[in-house]
Parts: sequence; C-alpha cells; structure tokens
Amino acid sequence: MIKPYFDEKDFTLYHGDILEVLNQFEDRKFDLIFADPPYFLSNDGITCKSGKMVSVNKGDWDKSKGFEEDIKFIVSWLKACKRVLKENGCIWVSGTLHIIYKIGYLLEKNEYDIINSIIWYKPNAPPNLSCKYFTHSHEIVLWARKSKNSQHTFNYEKMKIWNNPKDKLKNKDKQMRSVWSIPLIPKNEKEYGRHPTQKPLELLNRIITSSSNEGDWVLDPFVGSGTTGIVCSILNRKFIGIDSNKEYLDVAIKRFKDKKKKDLLFFSESKNHLMKFI
Repeated sequence: MIKPYFDEKDFTLYHGDILEVLNQFEDRKFDLIFADPPYFLSNDGITCKSGKMVSVNKGDWDKSKGFEEDIKFIVSWLKACKRVLKENGCIWVSGTLHIIYKIGYLLEKNEYDIINSIIWYKPNAPPNLSCKYFTHSHEIVLWARKSKNSQHTFNYEKMKIWNNPKDKLKNKDKQMRSVWSIPLIPKNEKEYGRHPTQKPLELLNRIITSSSNEGDWVLDPFVGSGTTGIVCSILNRKFIGIDSNKEYLDVAIKRFKDKKKKDLLFFSESKNHLMKFI
C-alpha cells in the first residue's frame, strides 16, 4: 500500500508509479481527471528558453521508448483512469502533435467519447531556432466523457460570462469558443520552482470551472508542480495528484502552503456569478 506523500485539507499527493497508485483505489471515484502526460519530446534536440538555445531534454520520464511501447503506456494509464472515473465523469488530456493524435485515437478505442478539442493558443510562445517549420504556438487539450451515455458536467452559463480584465476580448454573455488564448506561465507562478511542462493557472481554472462543481473529486495522474491541485484548493474541489518525482511534489506542496495563492488566481463574487481576476 502506497501511503500519501502529503495529505492536508482535501489536497493529497502520492509519490510513485501512476498505475501502482491507481490500482489501490478500489472504491475511490473521480468526477474529473486532468492528465498532462509525457509528450516524449526529450530527443536530444534544441529549443528556445528565455531567448537562449537550450536542450529540449526534460528528463528520462519524457523519453520515448519507441512507438509500440509508448502506445502501451498510454493505453495503460487511460484504462486505469477510466476505471476510477465516475459514470458521469470526464477527462481532459493535453498534448502537442508529438502525442495528442495517438491519445485521441486511443481515447476512442477505449470507448471514451470525445466532446471537444480545445486549442490552447500561446501568444508569447518562444520562436523556433531551426527556421525549418512554423513556430509551435499551441497545444491541443482533448475533453472526453467516460462514455456516450455519460451525463457530463458543463457549466455553460459560467463560461458565457467568463471575464478576465487581462484579456482584451471578453465573452460578454456569448458562448465560449474552443480556441483559448492564454500566455505561458508568468513569473509569480514559478516562485518556488517550476516543472518543464508546467501549465498556467488560468488554463486549469477554465477547465476545472467548466466541467466540475464544488466538492467534486479531481485527479491529476501526472501532477508535476501541482497547478491542478492549486486551482482545486481555491475552487473548493477535493484533489488527488500523483507523480514519480519528489522534487516536483515538493514544489507543489510549497505552492499549496503559500497563503498568497488565492491572490494569484481570482476571487468569486457569488452574487452576480462574475469570475473576477486579479
């Protein structure tokens, strides 16, 4: 039995292999899962970071073991996630072209039902240094429910009135579209360190607000530095995260304990249901 690495106020972290941890959840079921799996990008190439040429390698966990082995890995965690997902639950999976099309195919093969394909546009994406292809400036986030019969949660009205003063465009009571312009993580979200594939709070804020409710159970099987959990703690969701790297889990714990974390994201004015951002 793998015990929690950290457990406080409905914010629980496990250190270990994703399958080993999930296999011990016999009765635990989740309303929402957000998965940011390895993209298998660590191929000894180069990328641009802070205007400098750096190695694209992120760690052994991000290295491909070959097409067939990568497929087996994806299938294994998709099946494990489906087993712990409630009948009306849903899953979000992020990725770049290097992995997302495999995941889309395997979601359907394992009888998930894809609801939306979200384009996360990065207006401040770094340039590509090879000048041999278009600059990568987006990721795809697939949203799927457990089955075609699932009655998934979608907080449609909240998405219509989504209002962020940092963005020039606001929904103004119109349907939210499937292209989301969200910058890469700002400095204040890296105060305690960062994960090489860390997602901005705003991205998870939008995902969790749109497809879950207060008191729901949320799982992140590749939690990294804890962005999903931080948003859950602010939105009053119950959270469990798993990661194989203690260093990143320690960053997640520091972020969770930061009393200023609410100021990083937003506060909710329940009277008029307006999500106001600082």
